[in-house]
Amino acid sequence: MARYTGPACRLCRREGTKLFLKGERCLSGKCSFDRRPTAPGQHGAARKKVEEYGMQLREKQKTKRYYGVLEKQFKSYYVKADKMEGITGENLLSLLERRLDNVVYRMGMAESRTDARQLVLHGHFTLNGKKVTIPSIQIKVGDVITVKETSRASEKIKGLMEGLDGRIFPKWLDVDKKNVQAKVIALPKREDIEFPFEEQLIVELYSK
Repeated sequence: MARYTGPACRLCRREGTKLFLKGERCLSGKCSFDRRPTAPGQHGAARKKVEEYGMQLREKQKTKRYYGVLEKQFKSYYVKADKMEGITGENLLSLLERRLDNVVYRMGMAESRTDARQLVLHGHFTLNGKKVTIPSIQIKVGDVITVKETSRASEKIKGLMEGLDGRIFPKWLDVDKKNVQAKVIALPKREDIEFPFEEQLIVELYSK
């Protein structure tokens, strides 16, 4: 499976904002972006004039990296979103939010989306009672994602389960902490996504 394997903090610095790619580390004093928020490279600190195309490209790259998908896959999401009823940009974000790895992250069973992807690949979750190992599966209303019974003895899973207390979950997910599962009770809407995306710039980029 193709994936980015370079330094995660470099991506945040390139996009000029925290993408929260390392979970709790991003909220601590160890965050590389807080210590050095300039773009990577020899001339990263230099002020550069950004044209319209550059703004659109950066927004696309930021969104793609936030959700951890590569170019070909991101383009396929856009094509699908464009064919759906409603606003294309909002449809795009909804499709990305509905990825299984993102849902696992949203339900608090991973420190980051990268972590969630690994846990899904290793078969620690079931979808509607069946083992699943594909992070990109699109969830739908009524789906139930559960941590496998055999996986709950893992020290990593135990630690994540303990961290569920006091956690705030998105309103489109009904999380059962006792049974370590989440039911999708609605599709995510634009107002449910707190990250300050400017999705219209992505639409403008692909519309050229």
